[in-house]
Amino acid sequence: MQQLQSIEQFRDKIKTGKTIFLFTADWCPDCRAIEPELPEIEQKYDQFSFIHIDRDLFIDICQEYDVFGIPSFIAFHDGEEIGRLVNKDRKTKEEIESFIESLD
Repeated sequence: MQQLQSIEQFRDKIKTGKTIFLFTADWCPDCRAIEPELPEIEQKYDQFSFIHIDRDLFIDICQEYDVFGIPSFIAFHDGEEIGRLVNKDRKTKEEIESFIESLD
């Protein structure tokens, strides 16, 4: 999964195509729990670009988009938010896939 490098990159990525942002942090055990599932999810839903956002490095983006719990997901299509799975609960692979499938 690609790592977000800058706020400018975030702004560019939301403008075109289908992108899902995963908000996590290194210290978050629930975030670490889903890591092994992510490559398979990315491969299965390859119509989306997946980008990892470290909430500690990009707290301004988290505040702007009301991401106060992690791990969380926000999806965009051509500049518009099309869905969010934002809360502080641990996510299962099934919950993540159900969220992505609800986007189309």
